[in-house]
Amino acid sequence: MATRKQRRRRAKEQRHEYVWADDEGNELAPDEVPTRKAESRTTRSARTAGRQAQPPSWSRTLKRALIFAPIMFVTVYLLSGDLPLAQQISQTAFIVAIFVPFSYFLDSVFWRSYQKRLAREQHADRERAA
Repeated sequence: MATRKQRRRRAKEQRHEYVWADDEGNELAPDEVPTRKAESRTTRSARTAGRQAQPPSWSRTLKRALIFAPIMFVTVYLLSGDLPLAQQISQTAFIVAIFVPFSYFLDSVFWRSYQKRLAREQHADRERAA
């Protein structure tokens, strides 16, 4: 036998009208449903404005590598089994040597996509203003 929760969910799916629920799961009447228009453009942009994208830099990439190097060493240590410590360190150095340029490349890809997105938004704003 289905539980009460399963029966309620199945009943919602069988209805021909939309059923809206708030964060606690309570059903809302159609006139109580918040609209997307209520959220202004400024609040949406403020929500994403927490971190600004920064251009790629080698110093930030090297700092990131210093943070991840111990994690990589522990991973090599746990996976390598009976390798001597010198070989584990050399493998970690090799992984970090691959990680640094790859991380810089990803930073530059994200930066370029951020710049393109900004240019599109500015172009759309100019068209709306005209």
